[in-house]
Amino acid sequence: MTDKRLLRLLPVERWPTREEAAAMRWFAPIRVGPIELASRTWIPAMVPWRSNDEGFVTEAVSDWYARFAEGRPGAIVLEATGIRDVPSGPLLRIGHDRFVEGLRGLVDRVREASGGETRVLIQLIDFLAIKRRVAAEKFLTRFLRIDDGLRARLAERTGAAAATDDEVRARLATLDEDALAEVLSARDLETLRMGYRERVTDLELPHVRALPQTLPGLFADAAARAREAGFDGVELHYAHAYTMASFLSARNDRPDGYGGTREGRVRLPLEVYRAVRARVGDAYCVGARFLGDEVIEDGTRIDDAAWFGVRFAEAGMDFLSVSKGGKFEDAKQPKVGQAAYPYTGPSGHECMPHVKIGGAGPFGRNIPLSAAVRSAVRAAGHETPVVGAGGISSPWQAEQILAAGHADIVAAARQSLCDPDWFLKIRLGRGAEVRRCFFTNYCEALDQAHKEVTCQRWDREFPEAPSGEPADADVPLAADGRRRLVAPAWSPQG
Repeated sequence: MTDKRLLRLLPVERWPTREEAAAMRWFAPIRVGPIELASRTWIPAMVPWRSNDEGFVTEAVSDWYARFAEGRPGAIVLEATGIRDVPSGPLLRIGHDRFVEGLRGLVDRVREASGGETRVLIQLIDFLAIKRRVAAEKFLTRFLRIDDGLRARLAERTGAAAATDDEVRARLATLDEDALAEVLSARDLETLRMGYRERVTDLELPHVRALPQTLPGLFADAAARAREAGFDGVELHYAHAYTMASFLSARNDRPDGYGGTREGRVRLPLEVYRAVRARVGDAYCVGARFLGDEVIEDGTRIDDAAWFGVRFAEAGMDFLSVSKGGKFEDAKQPKVGQAAYPYTGPSGHECMPHVKIGGAGPFGRNIPLSAAVRSAVRAAGHETPVVGAGGISSPWQAEQILAAGHADIVAAARQSLCDPDWFLKIRLGRGAEVRRCFFTNYCEALDQAHKEVTCQRWDREFPEAPSGEPADADVPLAADGRRRLVAPAWSPQG
């Protein structure tokens, strides 16, 4: 590692001694609804792309979570897991009873690896359809719907009316992008440039119009399966680019009582929560991850999020986990043949801030959002624990966040990926052995490409890594054969 890169890291001039760590708030227990965490350390949901096309738990999935559990965090939240029984690539699913057995085995593996210390939750997600961007010619000749408005705009642009749909398509194929921007509707132009994507406001689609009727039951069924599989709780995914976050969004203008005002936008998220609570009961942990700021133009801001947080606390949620950004609306244009990825634009960069993001940098960048939500929740008389995250890589940083009352639990994703043992190393007074995350988002780039997520530091700094001649033949490798799938082993006795 170069000196220049070292300077980018949040400095840790002195790591806590074992005695200091034992007295830290971060390693103190906390009650989260019906469960108790042994510490306020939390690994939030990350998608590792290790399932199979059927959505089952694989050995690679179990290895991933067991490796995190060896570091003994207070809680691990399993990756976003689909609540529908529909194909969704190598992402975990929980939309049918056939998934329960594999998930139960995973929970058992995590408990064994952590000595029973780590609580295991699962994040439940719903998402609408998104399709790959196709070549312009293919879109115009095969997928574009021809309507009277398009005919009129085309006639005005070209000076002549087209008699048939084939004539319309043929004329469109001769236009350059500037001309197409004048003729196509805003939605069709976006589909041409970005690929097709459903929205919660597409009420002309029966299944979208019916989401308020279908989603509460789907989430409740998934939560019941999670409880059967032995998870300690569920986290409802109300964040980023997906269905439930889209209902909360200030851009949601559905006129059916599920959009427009704050009351309308929070209505379905509350109905989903109540359906889940009714199914699993008060003795089961249920919380939500939602956005403190969408970042996008005309999106939800922190005052909305604080208001939503109070409503969630009033309803009885056991914890509130606050994130930021990660939206489709400002994503970069995908290449032809690829789908839009919601972490490529400004909102995505704020969700997972890069070391070069500027301003105050990535370290704790999003904590002011959890602080505002927690303040509003406390002012309303609720003690609901709030989880803060975003660029956490130092125990002193976490301790300052807790001491200031900016969060009750401090989560770390990328740093935990880089070194799953870092919590345990700090608790044992061996913080100098912590492998620090560079926050270059190497891992995020792999996620974007739908490749198994790994860390750049695993391979480059260990002799048994596949970048050289593996000394350990048992090191599992990624599909490309060049990256290890689990972090290098560490022993407290070493």
